[in-house]
Amino acid sequence: MEHNMKQQLLSRIATNDGHGENSPYFDGWKAYDSDPFHPTNNPNGVIQMGLAENQLSSDLIQEWVVKNPTASICTAEGVNDFKDIAIFQDYHGLPKFRQAVARFMEKVRGDKVSFDPDRIVMSGGATGAQETLAFCLADPGEAFLVPTPYYPAFDRDLRWRTGVQLLPIVCESSNDFKLTRESLETAYNKAQESNISVKGLLLNNPSNPLGTVMDRETLQEAANFITEKNIHLVCDEIYAATVFSQPGFISIAEIVQESLSKINPELVHIIYSLSKDLGFPGFRVGILYSFNDAVMNCARKMSSFGLVSTQTQKLIAEMLSDEMFVERFIAESSERLSKRYNYFTRGLSQVGIGSLNSNAGLYFWMDLRRLLKEQTTDAEMELWRVIINEVKLNVSPGSSFHCSEPGWFRVCFANMDDETVHVALRRIRNFVLQDKSATKKQCRRRSKLEISLSFRRRDEIMIGNVLSPHSPMSSSPLVQ
Repeated sequence: MEHNMKQQLLSRIATNDGHGENSPYFDGWKAYDSDPFHPTNNPNGVIQMGLAENQLSSDLIQEWVVKNPTASICTAEGVNDFKDIAIFQDYHGLPKFRQAVARFMEKVRGDKVSFDPDRIVMSGGATGAQETLAFCLADPGEAFLVPTPYYPAFDRDLRWRTGVQLLPIVCESSNDFKLTRESLETAYNKAQESNISVKGLLLNNPSNPLGTVMDRETLQEAANFITEKNIHLVCDEIYAATVFSQPGFISIAEIVQESLSKINPELVHIIYSLSKDLGFPGFRVGILYSFNDAVMNCARKMSSFGLVSTQTQKLIAEMLSDEMFVERFIAESSERLSKRYNYFTRGLSQVGIGSLNSNAGLYFWMDLRRLLKEQTTDAEMELWRVIINEVKLNVSPGSSFHCSEPGWFRVCFANMDDETVHVALRRIRNFVLQDKSATKKQCRRRSKLEISLSFRRRDEIMIGNVLSPHSPMSSSPLVQ
């Protein structure tokens, strides 16, 4: 009763479950937080493999910071800039920051596109940028189409406070979960039949959780689709610099610049961040880049609710202006991600565990369908609970990513040191081998049972024949 009265004092947003923290995606984090792995203090704890953090190249960042003490106002060498940076309040951001971010965005896209620094709108991480853009483009009840599987927190970022809907575009493993024109049309028509106004298409490229990049044909098809329907195209490109092998990353900006006569650029918007590419999630640097002046101006006003601190802007502006460092970082980060990905996926393949072939991101899409008791979401959740509670690994179940096929799991590999990776790989290999061993024993027991039943049936048939009045032996003295 008291709880209900307290609920009535709060808004619907404050009391609903739109944040999504009851999802298995976040439940895995809670399991880790309550029993975190430590090589000496808690060697049997849960290993966090549900968090897409890029820690593999943190040493390169630290090395640069040590060599460039004037980049920070919190050092003896940089303190002279303290007053000017501390009182700066313009929500456009420091000019040098916007210029450096625009140049970095060009760099990680292979210098194939150009970005206007004056169109850079900053936000408190990609989360804030996504929500800001949703507020700009759609009203409550209107919807964005999103290919599945997709990042679970999109439900929070775009829906919770805006009232916007996300409608799934079902993609399947039969074609490696690629987006097709047919699946786009199916999702759009279904929304039309339900009288839901579709305001845009949201793409995540490179994909989280798949770790794949979209090819030019798919991006062009998506651009053609939104042009024909006259809806927006939002491209989340926060993993652009995590591509570690071919095919390379193609930005939607490249498609726009190539097809200006065919595509309305005012319908295209890009979400970017430094959280994944540089490993700065705590800095909360999110970027919204729009080719639409009205969207850009509105978003900049809204950015007042989630600006990036000026001392962070200054540090990043100095760092990203160092072109030699940026080139070295991108190359070295790519090499380290590739090495870690190959180590983990090859180790799993040795015990028969496959994954979707991928070349980007801080994770891979592991295929455990053959370990399911049956091909259902309930069976997937049962397996996930075993992995969390007994194997002590926090991997994220595919159902939390709205995957239409049970048995897929996202595994993050860049948020731990080498020693922890060895432990994690050993745990999952042992689990799979034990499962195989148990299956073999079960098969042997089943085989023995079948043989035993076979003999029993044969005996019963023989006895039945003996007792039957139609048996040629019925006149034998033994049965009289």
